[in-house]
Amino acid sequence: MPVISRFFGILIAIYWDDHAPPHFHAKYSGEEAVIEIKIGQVIKGNLSKKALALVEEWRQSHVDELMADWELARQRKPLNYIEPLE
Repeated sequence: MPVISRFFGILIAIYWDDHAPPHFHAKYSGEEAVIEIKIGQVIKGNLSKKALALVEEWRQSHVDELMADWELARQRKPLNYIEPLE
């Protein structure tokens, strides 16, 4: 599980060679949500409203970087770290 960012206790990861649509995993306090990169829809799982709002704010600022990491993951290449939310 390549971790690509961490902020406020939230861990963000993209798995190598994962299924479409392009998405990332957000984990926080024992919960996990799978979130579509381009539109921010929760595909699976759950996060608290506060954690989900932080993840969405971060996602909106990093869509291009997330898509670049998604493409690297599809090729099983090392992923780039993405700056955390501050």
